[in-house]
Amino acid sequence: QVHLVESGGGLVQAGESLRLSCAASGTIFSINTMAWYRQAPGKQRDLVARITNVGFTNYADSVKGRFTISRDNAENTLYLQMNNLKPEDTAVYYCNIKMGQWGAYEYWGQGTQVTVSS
Repeated sequence: QVHLVESGGGLVQAGESLRLSCAASGTIFSINTMAWYRQAPGKQRDLVARITNVGFTNYADSVKGRFTISRDNAENTLYLQMNNLKPEDTAVYYCNIKMGQWGAYEYWGQGTQVTVSS
């Protein structure tokens, strides 16, 4: 079993920054990818950013140039630095981990709320 605990969400004004963290604990092995997703009210959960086991990253077009995903492998912690936040970034942000061959073992965190006021 793996537990993912997100932190760092909150209420900010447009143009400000937040840094989300996701601490992973439990039986962690052969991490394939770690990622951040977000879900706004009434919308589907979408990928925000992903980082592979060798450090390759990819981002949703809407956050490119503003968000940066990173990992502390020693601490099994995932980060998302969010700069120049916009009201449309308002959502619950979820941490995701895929482990094992082909990422067969997948876990989600409980989510952290990010609200950006205009």
